[in-house]
Amino acid sequence: MSPSPFFRQKVMKLIGTRRSALDLARGRIMFMRVCFASAFVLVAVRGFDLTILQGELPRLSQGLSSGFSQESSPRDYTQGPKTAPTTLRADIVDRNGVILARSVQTASLYADPKLIPDPEGVARDLVKVLPDLSYGDVLKKLQRDGRFVWIKRNLAPQDQYAVLGLGHPGLSFETEANRLYPQGALGAHLVGYTNVDGNGLAGVERSFDNVLRAGKEPVQLTIDVRLQHVLRREISRTIKDFNAKGGMGVIMNVHDGEILAAVSLPDFDPHSAGSAKPDNLFNRLSLGVYEMGSTFKLFSTAAYLELKNAPIGQTFDATKPLTIGRFTIKDYHAQKRILTIPEIFMYSSNIGSALMGQAVGTDALKNFYADLGFMAPVKIEIDEVGQPIIPSPWRETSTLTASYGHGIAVSPLHVASAASSIVNGGLRVNPHIVLDKIAEDKENASVRVVSAETAHRIRQLLRLTVSHGTGGKADVPGYMVGGKTGSAEKPGARGGYDRKRLLSSFLGVFPSDDPDYVVLVIVDEPQGNKESYGYATGGWVGAPAVGRVVTAMASVLALPPKDIPAEKDISAELVRYVHDPKKAGE
Repeated sequence: MSPSPFFRQKVMKLIGTRRSALDLARGRIMFMRVCFASAFVLVAVRGFDLTILQGELPRLSQGLSSGFSQESSPRDYTQGPKTAPTTLRADIVDRNGVILARSVQTASLYADPKLIPDPEGVARDLVKVLPDLSYGDVLKKLQRDGRFVWIKRNLAPQDQYAVLGLGHPGLSFETEANRLYPQGALGAHLVGYTNVDGNGLAGVERSFDNVLRAGKEPVQLTIDVRLQHVLRREISRTIKDFNAKGGMGVIMNVHDGEILAAVSLPDFDPHSAGSAKPDNLFNRLSLGVYEMGSTFKLFSTAAYLELKNAPIGQTFDATKPLTIGRFTIKDYHAQKRILTIPEIFMYSSNIGSALMGQAVGTDALKNFYADLGFMAPVKIEIDEVGQPIIPSPWRETSTLTASYGHGIAVSPLHVASAASSIVNGGLRVNPHIVLDKIAEDKENASVRVVSAETAHRIRQLLRLTVSHGTGGKADVPGYMVGGKTGSAEKPGARGGYDRKRLLSSFLGVFPSDDPDYVVLVIVDEPQGNKESYGYATGGWVGAPAVGRVVTAMASVLALPPKDIPAEKDISAELVRYVHDPKKAGE
């Protein structure tokens, strides 16, 4: 029996109602899907904007331009720690391209204290894998407020791997630039060093900081690492042999002022300059100023020969000490007789030098010393330079004492530069350590300080001092070494001078007939030993060291020896002015 029309109508109406409800539900579900999808896209886009467009990319462009210290934190933890600069600091190299300083990328460890629920455990784990850290110090950092703290900067790769192995989520790494010094302490005072944020604090690192930060071409120095090693080795040996307080020295090209080696001892490791003692950081060569003693007789003698136009055989009475007011000037190697200029120089007579200074006159001597650069800080491309100490007021006694290197204090670099300016033929040169043409100081290249004739006479006197005088232990056969000894008593704690505290030096030049190099070695407070018969003067301390340096230089630079007969030695002409040449050589 088929359903009635009325029943069929009711069923159709019910089916239509249900279908309409289902269609409505489907529409609502689709609408919700669209809403959720749109919301997800908006969140994703906003997240990309915050983390990438406004976060990482600007930080990459900013780099470490403003820098921050070991204990500093970033501006906002939501931006994370600052990233390393994309441009690494430029290299510093020696004249032959040997690397003296280079920057490399390394990992630095930092922590988010909020993500470390067990600071004690994490601190213990870190100290195990990084034993140079202190448990108490690390724990203190991990318990700080805030979201960022440095744990250790510039980790070695193996240390980074060990920390990663701990698996602590609150520990992270940031890539930074680390400054390395492959030669260690060798040349540390000239090269300098940077702090943990890459800022130059001393030496070339400081004075050329902006150039190095640009990360372009290396800054090339005049230093020759091979000669630097030789000079440092020989000064270290001399300090040890004579139980000295310290030492310094320089090798300089007399024609252009290029410094081939420069040493100040004690020195330091530039990787840990922050923990070095002040005495180690102090650059004795350019920043220290000292009364240099008898090496100054080179300059006062040059002044006398130049300004008085005196013959080389001129004599002065050194039979007894010279008394000026309450001051008495004596000779260490007293001859107690009338001396010629060559004898005054080779015997290092204080009396004779003082008389020559007196003959030159106060104003003339002061002006001569000013022309040599003694009245102002030495001109060089680093900031660590000392201010000379000049007598004020400059009295007649000052003129006498300044003639043999007392009462006036200059840096060793002053002495090497002034000596170069005389022995090279008389043209003023300034020392420099950067090979770059822009940095070369040619301002005084044509300034004449002495005539060619005076320069020749000084070279003869320097050679005579080695061939027949107090500098005999500096002689190296075939290289015609000339030089001047110096043994300056240092000022005493209660005034006057302390005879037991010497600054012993030797200024060497070679070859004497046409010098190319000046070699200066100075030893601070040497103590006499058995080999020196108890003496600690320049002839026993500095002269042998210079002789060894010259011998090594000849080998390193492939300088052939010259077989020159005694009668053709540059000093041969002056021997006739020496009263007893055999005695002079003893």
